[in-house]
Amino acid sequence: MIGFGIVTGLLFLLMAAVLELNKNTLWGFALLIIATAAFVLLFFKALQGSKWYLKLLGYAGYVAAFLLILFLTWPPTKAVPAYEGRTPVYTEPVTLEQGQVRGVIIADGAVELYAGIPYAQPPVGDLRWREPQDPAPWEGVLTADHFAPMCMQPTHLPIYNSLAQIIGYHDYKISLSDNYVAPVSEDGLYVNVWKPAGSAQGLPVLVYIHGGTLQTGQPWYADYAGTGLAREGVVVVNLGYRLGVFGYLADEALAAESPHGTTGNYGLLDQIKALQWVRNNIAAFGGDPGNVTIAGESAGAASVSAICTSPLAKGLFRRALLESSTVASVKPPHSFRTMEEALSSGRELKARYGADTPEELRALSAKTLVNEAFTQHHMTVDGYALAETPYESYKKGIHNEEAILHGYNAEESGPFIMFSHANLKNYEGKVRAYFKEYADEVLALYAPATDAEADSFWAQIYGAVFFNYPHYCLNRLAAENGIPAYEYYFTKANGRLGSWHSGELPYFYGNIPAVSQVFDDSDRQLSRSILSYVKNFAATGDPNGPSLPLWTADESSETCLELGSRVEMVPEKYLALYAIMDRMEGWEG
Repeated sequence: MIGFGIVTGLLFLLMAAVLELNKNTLWGFALLIIATAAFVLLFFKALQGSKWYLKLLGYAGYVAAFLLILFLTWPPTKAVPAYEGRTPVYTEPVTLEQGQVRGVIIADGAVELYAGIPYAQPPVGDLRWREPQDPAPWEGVLTADHFAPMCMQPTHLPIYNSLAQIIGYHDYKISLSDNYVAPVSEDGLYVNVWKPAGSAQGLPVLVYIHGGTLQTGQPWYADYAGTGLAREGVVVVNLGYRLGVFGYLADEALAAESPHGTTGNYGLLDQIKALQWVRNNIAAFGGDPGNVTIAGESAGAASVSAICTSPLAKGLFRRALLESSTVASVKPPHSFRTMEEALSSGRELKARYGADTPEELRALSAKTLVNEAFTQHHMTVDGYALAETPYESYKKGIHNEEAILHGYNAEESGPFIMFSHANLKNYEGKVRAYFKEYADEVLALYAPATDAEADSFWAQIYGAVFFNYPHYCLNRLAAENGIPAYEYYFTKANGRLGSWHSGELPYFYGNIPAVSQVFDDSDRQLSRSILSYVKNFAATGDPNGPSLPLWTADESSETCLELGSRVEMVPEKYLALYAIMDRMEGWEG
């Protein structure tokens, strides 16, 4: 009897955990309790003292009932609410070019949030793979109290996302209010606006472009939500943009039907369209359309880097904030490819689906195409959004921004080499595979004596190649063009991501929870300092201010500001490796 109770109890807890992690509806828990009670009753009345195989059949029936419950109470798809609690408190209507909109009041009355405002027409049907079009006007007052769907992207089972939160972020929260999954759709060109509550005018504006390798992501994630900056008097805009195959497919026939001869940069064109929307509408939210900073992290920062030299974005912003990526090096390591590569990949895609014309491509369902995200997630030089590579533009003195704040994290490589660690046996091969004829120089710089050292050196090299070096390039290009560039090096350890890729996000945007098992007061203090730097930069182009350690725009590119347990200027630690990479890539100057 004791064994029966232990086994049944463990099974029940496991099943309940699966329902919670998979975000099944509350009916699932109720039905599981009923099924468990029925099984226990059956055992005592019919199975106690029975043959072992009958008991086994009883357990099999119990598990089968659970699987049926799992299926019947599968989490529904519904829009994510922008408000806190059950009953939203609405703002007064705001008048935009296309009509009136009202948002919700959040953050204990300190912030207004307007979620899901269209900045372009849905890029569906005949508008798939075309330049974004002006949004249609609407009648009455648009209630902007739910976030729009994520732009079309590959998705996972809810339980996968929950386990990733536990294993990767270490801060999963059990809740009874999140038993659903957020929608994905081709219809995802919407902005979210956070502003200080009440009347305001002339406030600095920050427009944030989310990351996700240009394949995934959404514009309302808590780490970079606009709440923290809005509390400090900044109007924040986050946006969705076309991803994967829907944002970056390149095809000659698509270019031929475009009035601008463009293809391959639809996601980038969406981002620029959102900046045009900001210019035309942000004053209605108290923002200054002449004082806009664009910001992004990872692939979002790569996008910002491209926008900085796009002729279409001239005059739409003044400053740029780039976290953990740029495409400013001679040969960008990710998020970018040549038009020849893009067109070749597009032809391969068309052959896979037997689609020869734009009409046949558009006839394919989004669900059919969405898994092509991995083959189509790179910007390119299309002659319209980008006339040449950003590196080439900077070398000619062509750029749109007047100041830059940018940098990288100490352990950028963490999530990318989780399953490909180095040791003494494979270390040299990894180095030679990337650096080829320059490998001997790198091996002389980083010569491990132990497996642990080999793993550490490879992590540093990987991070430097894919993330740090492009920032070094950007800083030098900025110096050549007389652009003040403030570079940082984020090193703060914590119980969550630490200084891994994207670990800095909640610090930069003031979104570290007041109560947390993975952050402490030292994290909140650092976040307050970084938030002040970001606010000052958005307002004036200079991050420095009272009571903040001095952040120098180092034209030599040999120092940067460490943001960690200490906040101070420190030497750039990868200069010797960068010198090798300059020769590899053909850096001029």
